[in-house]
Amino acid sequence: MIKVLVNGALGRMGRTVCAAVKADNDLELVGAVDAFDGEVESLKVEKNLDAALKKFSPEVMVDFTRPDVVFQNVMIALENKVSPVVGTTGLSDEAKEKIRAATEKNSTPAFIAPNFALGAVLMMLAAQRIAKYMPDVEIIELHHDKKLDAPSGTAELTAKMISEVRPPHKQGHPEEVERLAHVRGADFDGIKIHSVRLPGYVAHQEVIFGGLGQTLTIRHDSNGRDSFMPGVVLACKKVRSLKGLTVGLDKILD
Repeated sequence: MIKVLVNGALGRMGRTVCAAVKADNDLELVGAVDAFDGEVESLKVEKNLDAALKKFSPEVMVDFTRPDVVFQNVMIALENKVSPVVGTTGLSDEAKEKIRAATEKNSTPAFIAPNFALGAVLMMLAAQRIAKYMPDVEIIELHHDKKLDAPSGTAELTAKMISEVRPPHKQGHPEEVERLAHVRGADFDGIKIHSVRLPGYVAHQEVIFGGLGQTLTIRHDSNGRDSFMPGVVLACKKVRSLKGLTVGLDKILD
């Protein structure tokens, strides 16, 4: 049994993770932490992460909190030699490098995934392959209006994966003018990324490729938070066998 503590346990994702961990035969939910008082899956929620890690001695900490606190949470976990499995997005490349250094210092692996849905991972892999042949591409990501960061980590990772197989270039007319600032979206090596935030969405992404006389669109929809749970459970089971920092669910798929 792998002992798991969930940080951000009273949030919508946190509660779903707690239920998934408790339901799995190979995992044991030993602790729950949140900024608020409460109870989840018959566990009293703790408020102090460091104290909870020392109290329950988990092997894995799952973190679905906020972009402004996730880095500190990860560093606390690594100092306690607990492997973080992180679904909170918004970590900068600089922060990830500091986490990588901390994994080596503490001989404790860490895992970060911008998206734990298996379908989303397959979408990103497909987009990377398509971009070799159709290099003109734009990304539209759509999320609920409570999401704090934009673009989504999935959109950013998709753009990075695409940029690995195509040279950076400007898309659209060379004399194009934005009459409203940023109306064409964010720019990542010439790839335009558009973020939508509306009630009713959970997590969705379209990758649109354009070519001579044709377009190709691939889309993934997470219609409920349970779509992320198989990936979270898989990461909890595999993270302790990894080395250093691993980013992306595709790295641990068979």
